[in-house]
Amino acid sequence: MTRRSGSAGNVAGSHGAGPAAVGSARPWRPVTLDDLPLRDDLRGRSPYGAPQLDVPIRLNTNENPHRPSAELVDALGKAATLAATEANRYPEREAEALRADLAYYLTPDAGFGVHTSQVWAANGSNEVLQQLLQAFGGPGRRALGFEPSYSMHRLISLATATAWVAEGRSADYTLDPVAAGDAVRRHQPSLVFLCSPNNPTATALPLDVVKAVCVAAEEIGGCMVVVDEAYAEFRRTGVPSALTLLPEQPRLVVTRTMSKAFALAGARVGYLAAHPAVVDALQLVRLPYHLSSFTQAVARTALAYADELLGTVEAVKGQRDRIVDELPALGVRVVPSDANFVLFGLFRDQRAVWQGLLDAGVLVRDLSLPGWLRVTAGLPNETDAFLGALRSVLARDPSMLAGA
Repeated sequence: MTRRSGSAGNVAGSHGAGPAAVGSARPWRPVTLDDLPLRDDLRGRSPYGAPQLDVPIRLNTNENPHRPSAELVDALGKAATLAATEANRYPEREAEALRADLAYYLTPDAGFGVHTSQVWAANGSNEVLQQLLQAFGGPGRRALGFEPSYSMHRLISLATATAWVAEGRSADYTLDPVAAGDAVRRHQPSLVFLCSPNNPTATALPLDVVKAVCVAAEEIGGCMVVVDEAYAEFRRTGVPSALTLLPEQPRLVVTRTMSKAFALAGARVGYLAAHPAVVDALQLVRLPYHLSSFTQAVARTALAYADELLGTVEAVKGQRDRIVDELPALGVRVVPSDANFVLFGLFRDQRAVWQGLLDAGVLVRDLSLPGWLRVTAGLPNETDAFLGALRSVLARDPSMLAGA
C-alpha cells in the first residue's frame, strides 16, 4: 500500500509543486480578517462554540454521556466498512432509506403514520435550520425568536442575510400564547423559531403556544413556524410533541437531532418532519450529495439500535431530576427541566461561580444570562462531582447567591 505522507503545512507550502518541494517552507503574505472582503454584517461577530477545555468533568455541551455498547460499536464499524466498499461512488442523494427509518421512528410520537416524503435529513439539525433559512429567509426577510433561546437560530439567520427580531419571555421563561401570537402579527416574519424544550432554560412549550403562533402565521400570509425539538426525547411524561400538529398545520416544521438522545453527536445527523412541499423546497437549496454514505450508514445502524440507545435517556433523566431535587438544598434556584440539562442560579456573579467550578475540575456553561448557569445531566459520578464542587464554592462565599 502506498500512502502519501506530509502535514497540512507541507501540502500548503508545496501546492502545485513536485515531490521535491514537499517539506519546503514558503512565506505567506500576511493578511488579517479586516483585509478580506467580508460582508459588513458579519464584521465584529464571533463564531459559535462552547469552551472545549481539558478538565475531568465536562458538563457544558448537553452531550449524552453514555458511550455506545461494544455490540453497537461493532455494528457501526461494519456499517462504515460496508459503505467504504463503494466510497468511489457518490452517496444516495436523497437519503431515502434513512428518511424512511426516521419516519418509522417518529410515528409513535406523532400519533400518525409519518411518511418518507415528510422527513428530511442533513448534517446535524443546524444544517437543517440553515436550509430552512436559505429557502424561506434571506435578504429582505426576517426571522422571529423568543430569547433567551438557542443562539444558532439568530446566528444562522444572520449568516443567511435574514434579519433577526427577538422578543422576550416571561419571568419564568415561559411563553404566553397571546403574546407570542401578537409578536408574529407585529413583526410579520417569514420564519418563527420556537424551541421545545427550550435551550438554555429547558422549559417545554404547551401546544397552545404553537397553535397560537401558527394561527397568527396564517393571518399574516403564512410564514413558516419552526419548532426545534432537539431535546424532545428527554421531556417528562405527558409533555406532547409538536409533531402531533403537523397534519393540520401545513407550514409547521419540527426539527430534531440524533446528537442528544441517540448519543450520536460525533456523526452529525439532524432531521425534520413537515409537509412534503417543505421537503421539496429544501431540495432546492441543499448541496449535491450533502449527506455522506458513511453518515447515512451510521445513522441507520443507530436507529436499528434505538431501544438500546433510548434506554440511556431514562438514566440521563434520572440524573437531571436528581440535580433539580438537590440544588434547592444549597439555596440554588432551578428552572423545571424537560431536557438533559438544568438552568440554575441565581448568582450575583455567575462568572465567578463558573470559574469556581472550573477550578474544581467541573466545566458547566456560562451563556452570559445574568445570574444563571447551565449544567448537563451526566453520569452519576459526574453529578456527584458537580454537586460537591458547587457546595464547596458556595460554602467559601455564601454571598455569591443573589438572595444571600
